[in-house]
Formats: sequence, C-alpha cells, structure tokens
Amino acid sequence: MTEAALSKPPGAESDRLLIELQIPAQVDRIKLLRPGTEAAGRMCGLTETAARDVVLALDEACQNIILHGYKGRPDGTIAVALSCFADGLLIELRDTAPRIDPKRIEHRALSDIRPGKLGSYFMKTIMDRIEYLPAPGGGNLLRMFKRKDGWS
Repeated sequence: MTEAALSKPPGAESDRLLIELQIPAQVDRIKLLRPGTEAAGRMCGLTETAARDVVLALDEACQNIILHGYKGRPDGTIAVALSCFADGLLIELRDTAPRIDPKRIEHRALSDIRPGKLGSYFMKTIMDRIEYLPAPGGGNLLRMFKRKDGWS
C-alpha cells in the first residue's frame, strides 16, 4: 500500500510502518489481526482501552469489506497497513471489491435493538478520522486514524 503515496493525516509529523500484510477476506482470518493491531496501538501511544477499541473498529471494517464488498466470496483479499505517527495510529485497509459509494454507508439508530448495521457506527465513534477512497488500480481504500489524545 505504500506505493499509493497517500497524504499524511492533518498534524502528522512523522510515520513509521509497523505492520503491512495481506489476509484472505474470510471472517476467521480477522482474528489474526487483533493482537498485532492492539500492540501497534500501544506502540503509538494509545491507552490500553483506546488500543482495544481500535481493534473493534478494525474488526468491524474487515467484516464490512467481507460482507458488503466481497459479498462473502472467499477469494477476495484485504491488504492491511498499520503506521505509527507522532500523534497516533493510522490503519489502511485496501480491497479489490467493487467500488463503494461512501454516501451510501449508513448505520441504524442504537435505539433500534436488533443485530447488524452497527459496524460503521462503532468505527465512527471509536476513530477520530475515517476516509473512504478509491484505491489506485481499482477497489477501495479505507483510512482510519486514532489520535493519542482522542481529539481530531
């Protein structure tokens, strides 16, 4: 993903790539990302609670890619990059699923008690910044940033 020459989040002073890998777009593979994501958050200065919350946001994002992007097809992949900035953690998820329209991403009200449709809500609540971008060469690029101090 580094070839995309992405711009740094506002206020970011420096970056250090911590993890870059690709996993099959299969729900049982997401669990492999959890320990590394939590450790990356801690390395970037997030509190223990914030690092665990970021794991939830990453988990929800991956599940959305699998369910909505690839429609459950097991042949897709998700490229993951975690980078440490002076002020927080950047997560980048790239897929080759059909391009999504960010305006169509919606979540339901918390008062509507039933399973599903809360992944994007958790992501928006946990992370300080989220960007849905077209990936170079096709597909989607999701960028999520969590600041150490919790402010965007």
